[in-house]
Amino acid sequence: MAISSPGIGSNLDVNGIVSKLMSVEQQPVTLLNKKEASYQAKLSAYGSLQGAVSSFQSALQGLGDVTKFQSTKATPTDSTVLSASASSIATAGSYSIDVTTLAQSQKLVAAGQTSITAAIGSGAATTLSFDFGTVSGGAFAAGAYTGAGFTSNGAGIKTVTIDGSNNSLAGIKDAINNAKIGVTASIVNDGGASPYRLVLSSDNVGKSNSIKVSVSGDAALSSLLAHDPANDTGQNLSESVTAQNAEFKVNGVAISKTSNNVSDVVQGVTFNLLKAASSTTLSVSQDTASVTSSVNALVTAYNSLNKTLADLTAYDPKTKAAGPLLGDSTVLSIQSRIRRMLSTPLTNPSGSFSSLGQIGVSFQKDGSLAVDSGKLQSAINTNFSDIAGLFATNGKASDSLVSYTGSTANTKPGSYALSVSQLASQGNALGTVDLSAAAPITITTGVDDELAMTVDGIGVSITLGAGTYTADALATEVQSKINGVSALSSAGGAVAVTLAGGMLSISSNRYGSASSVTGITGSAAAALLGAPVSTTGVDVAGTLGGGSATGSGQILTGASGGANGLRVTITGGVTASRGTVSFNQGYAYQLNQLTTSLLSSTGAISSRTSGINASITDIGKRRDELNTRLAAVETRYRAQFTKLDTLISSLTTTSNYLTQQLANIAANTTKA
Repeated sequence: MAISSPGIGSNLDVNGIVSKLMSVEQQPVTLLNKKEASYQAKLSAYGSLQGAVSSFQSALQGLGDVTKFQSTKATPTDSTVLSASASSIATAGSYSIDVTTLAQSQKLVAAGQTSITAAIGSGAATTLSFDFGTVSGGAFAAGAYTGAGFTSNGAGIKTVTIDGSNNSLAGIKDAINNAKIGVTASIVNDGGASPYRLVLSSDNVGKSNSIKVSVSGDAALSSLLAHDPANDTGQNLSESVTAQNAEFKVNGVAISKTSNNVSDVVQGVTFNLLKAASSTTLSVSQDTASVTSSVNALVTAYNSLNKTLADLTAYDPKTKAAGPLLGDSTVLSIQSRIRRMLSTPLTNPSGSFSSLGQIGVSFQKDGSLAVDSGKLQSAINTNFSDIAGLFATNGKASDSLVSYTGSTANTKPGSYALSVSQLASQGNALGTVDLSAAAPITITTGVDDELAMTVDGIGVSITLGAGTYTADALATEVQSKINGVSALSSAGGAVAVTLAGGMLSISSNRYGSASSVTGITGSAAAALLGAPVSTTGVDVAGTLGGGSATGSGQILTGASGGANGLRVTITGGVTASRGTVSFNQGYAYQLNQLTTSLLSSTGAISSRTSGINASITDIGKRRDELNTRLAAVETRYRAQFTKLDTLISSLTTTSNYLTQQLANIAANTTKA
């Protein structure tokens, strides 16, 4: 086998020659590597850009909520008297609050027992039935009522079973608590001869949550726990704390509520009463700080994005260093589109503002945004409610009984004429018996205490509390029992029961064609309602922007043209032309749509990065092809110079031989 070592025979530097030749041949690969590094830098820069745009979008999504610009705050002068909160619908003003009593729950105490573990009674299965309602009339002394009445609140009767497994004082306590029926049981030790006493406390405060306990079964348990405040001799529990309502005044108007948390006295304001026999002033005002914060949040979010764009496209003349996306047309387009959107006034604004400059937001020389706090505060002070329209999707009706409710992606900014041809109504059943003339009205258990009906398509069955009622009290009892039916309340349904000319009127609280009160039957139906006349509710009807619209309850929805998807709620008024509804998409909404487009799988950023990745892939293929060709070139160079080395070596050997022979000839000639 021949062993070859290039250059050994001829001293020719074959490796060095081939290496230098290949360095020249590899220059196209070096150029491709530099180009790939440039693309990789751009790809990384687009990743930074995508992150900045995504962060900008996240900031915008919060600003698209109209309530961020319409919030109000409620501040009491004495926070120990009450705490309060206000929603966007609250009206600014000052309210004097005088709290007389706080709502509290009733507490009942059983007779003392010598042991908490000893069995009470025989252990026979016994049912404790708990009802909740209002104790009225009569007198109260030494923990008991005389001559009082009890009217159930309609929440329904809750039961607990006691038997041989739990008929001790401790067992009864645990059984009641485990049943979670709205009553909490505890045991106290009063230090007496029979010290252990069961205490029952209603979980809900207010007069209408007093407790009535009926016992069916063991006589000993009945003697201990049966309690009917309307039965002078049937009160085996002693009332230690009387249920009471919160009694207070707002601007001098006396108010009684079953809870210390009150949200239906001043529209949009919730009170939490904390201290009785005390007074304070509640100030409800526009929450200007939240608006200022929201405006500054937009400016901060934009400036952060703008800095990223500037850094990626920058050029430093001193160092001659350029940003990875300098001159990139896609980046310049994104920057231009966002700036143009922020600079362009809104078309058909829903309020008095149409541009950011009107509230003090403007571009600076370096391309950033800045806020003129004085101008912003002036705008807040003069047109607080209109600022929302600059940022969020918003609408505004010229009619006070019409309110903007919502829109869809199909709705276009514009001002749309509203015409109402039919107002929505509620389903109703009107009795034909004059209860005012029939009063007092007596309801007897098992005789005339049952009513059944269908409310908004939901079957309702109730049992009225036995007793003697005025017409108004009976209406309250019927309403309470119907609204206490869980199937109805869980579906968001309710009724209002009133007297109309002495006749009982049951109206669904829902509006529209799905609203109805029908099929009234039961043992109390004839006496209380006679032959009731049921009327199904109707949906609102009309047009928006001169085009068709569909009604559902009180909501009218545009179905054509630019008003397609525009929803307004019509709460009253007349059937006629009702002015206009202006709709606009604010800056936050528009910018959010733009950034969503930019970040989508078919957006500008994705398209550009896909193109860069394709270029990098193409460079890789071209480099592989060049490397394959260069390997062949190097092999050829080595073969050629190896042959040259061999030839030179052979010629050198021949030359040396001839030189030796000539030398020998010369030597022999000299001797001769």
